[in-house]
Amino acid sequence: MHRHISESEQDHYRTKMGRDKESNTQLSDATSSLADMSLYSDTNDETKEAGRETELPRMAGMYKNLLVSVGEDPDRDGLLKTPERAAKALLYFTKGYEQSLSSVLNDAIFDENHDEMVVVKDIEMFSMCEHHLVPFIGKVSIGYLPNNKVLGLSKLARIVEIYSRRLQVQERLTKQIAESVVEAVNPRGVGVIIEAS
Repeated sequence: MHRHISESEQDHYRTKMGRDKESNTQLSDATSSLADMSLYSDTNDETKEAGRETELPRMAGMYKNLLVSVGEDPDRDGLLKTPERAAKALLYFTKGYEQSLSSVLNDAIFDENHDEMVVVKDIEMFSMCEHHLVPFIGKVSIGYLPNNKVLGLSKLARIVEIYSRRLQVQERLTKQIAESVVEAVNPRGVGVIIEAS
């Protein structure tokens, strides 16, 4: 049975969670700094992951506020652990912020006198639209013309994952994947096609 949350109860939860201008500013600052993280940074990926994990309690508090804002009771049985689960899910869906291209490639670049196109089709992709925070799912196909260097084929899927596990738009995702292949092996040409919905 659904119970409507009164305005006074919503105010109680907002006060309890410390929702004010300062916390909204902190959220904005945290979002900006996360978006500015460089994917090519030499910072250890485990350090980045540990840093984001420390945000879980604060993120769970924000999700609890959202539940109150939509008129839910975050203390009812079905929702008690929802804020923490939602926070963990968002960290997982945006784990690309924790990864760097160099750590993913991990020496999987090989000198090879190969001049025919390398194509990997239908790499599964899951991302979140940065405008509405809703998922979009699809497939990515990558082709490149080697220039005396080739990339381990599984690494193309890892490159897709780095960029897709971020808040994205399809056009930027396509460009970032192509630029990563260029940075990795400097091919004579590269093409990326994303089909998503």
